[in-house]
Amino acid sequence: MTVAPEQAAESSTHKPVHTRALIIGTGFSGLGMAIELQRRGVEFVILEKAAEIGGTWRDNTYPGCACDIPSHMYSFSFEPKPDWQHMWSFQPEIFDYLKGVTDKYGLRRYIQFNSHVDRAHWDDDELRWHVFTKDGHEFVAQFVVSGVGGLHIPLIPEFDGLDEYRDAGGAAFHSAQWDHSVDLSGKRVAVIGTGASAIQIVPEIVNDVGALQLYQRTPAWVMPRPNNPIPEWMRDMFTNVPGTRELMRWGIYWIHEAVGFAMTRQPRLLKIGELLGKWNIRRSVKDRELRRKLIPHYRAGCKRILNSDTYYQGIANPKTEVVTDGIARFTARGIVTADGTEREADVVVFATGFHVTDSYTYVDIKGPGGEDLVDRWTREGVSALRGITIADMPNLFFLLGPNTALGHNSVVFMIESQIRYAAQAIAAVDRAGAQALAPTRAAADSYNEELQGELAGTVWNTGGCRSWYLDEHGVNRTLWSGMTWQYWMATRKFRASEYKFFGPGRDTPTQDVAVTTLVAPQG
Repeated sequence: MTVAPEQAAESSTHKPVHTRALIIGTGFSGLGMAIELQRRGVEFVILEKAAEIGGTWRDNTYPGCACDIPSHMYSFSFEPKPDWQHMWSFQPEIFDYLKGVTDKYGLRRYIQFNSHVDRAHWDDDELRWHVFTKDGHEFVAQFVVSGVGGLHIPLIPEFDGLDEYRDAGGAAFHSAQWDHSVDLSGKRVAVIGTGASAIQIVPEIVNDVGALQLYQRTPAWVMPRPNNPIPEWMRDMFTNVPGTRELMRWGIYWIHEAVGFAMTRQPRLLKIGELLGKWNIRRSVKDRELRRKLIPHYRAGCKRILNSDTYYQGIANPKTEVVTDGIARFTARGIVTADGTEREADVVVFATGFHVTDSYTYVDIKGPGGEDLVDRWTREGVSALRGITIADMPNLFFLLGPNTALGHNSVVFMIESQIRYAAQAIAAVDRAGAQALAPTRAAADSYNEELQGELAGTVWNTGGCRSWYLDEHGVNRTLWSGMTWQYWMATRKFRASEYKFFGPGRDTPTQDVAVTTLVAPQG
């Protein structure tokens, strides 16, 4: 039994819903965790803030939205799709893939849609989490698994005059909240930001708009990447010839791991990528002054390396103006830069990323004794044992938690390692005859001290840039410090000796257990 459907229906009467495990979110993390718990026969309920599954691939519908990791790697290893239409799939196909996985495993019956988690607290007597949604529903769970990830809270900088601009009729929205009711045809459009979303948006809209202003604070390293449709014969081969799809996935995995080696162990090797990035500029942009604006002055990889065959073509379009002066304020008519120039704009698109290193401040979690997790992380910095479990916070698991995002490979690989680890931790509680477990302070501190030491020599810490990987103190709280196969090894074996157990049977001896996985390090 994985969930009691009648319990899920109780939430409409505001009676507490009791379950063994509560999963938050229905992106890759939440769905993968649900499938694993279903396989193990663990009762669970899923809370989803929206009316449909999909996470970031539901929310981001901007023109040109696509994944920057090949889809044969950016997908569940246990649920392959041999007929991806493109090597780097676009948002609609990835969204359809996730909906297909949801329906195949019958997960919709376990999901409480339109349930935005507001707060959670641990009851020391019950040894249970009490989780509340914004509409007042309560869920009581032995285990809580957060699958919300780090790219779900849009970041819009606080600009003076933005309200005035909107009040005067100007359209302004974040790329992750694209307003499809706004017709860009013939409009003066300002795109603020030059990150992963902007490089996809610009070439998609430039031919339709009347004029395009691209506000660039820091240029990105953009590598050439053709993304033609995968030929039908190749899709048929992946479908019908055993081993070919696996070989493709294996090749993609190790090519990306080679890039990861340069990023984490030999940053100087990334100069090769810089040569390729400069060539990508030269082949599309003939104006020397514009080229100068587009060449980064930091090591490739310090910020996320981007890929596009069309971005620089969009920039070279006569309609496009690249603005490198900082934005001073908005007016009723448009944007004023630091040099005093006002540029009129009908539509403003904020391609300004997400709250990542500070995303924890949007969650109200109180652990044993009422300890506020936000207060602790504000004082000490965001950290977790293997990025999954928090010292002295019982039965609480984060998927894609601190220092488990990647700058070079598929996060779905990391997610699969984490869901197996979390499931094994739940099994360890049962084996011990206990009610809860939490990592010791000593284990968590030792792990994170070693991790930060390894990060010190990586391109993200030494490459000469300021990125969203770093917190306000310049500490990398976002990325894993090594290869993904190393993370697979680190999470493959659940080490009960790093944990303390609570409740009946807490003194029962436990053993370290190797995690049974469906994913191998080659992807």
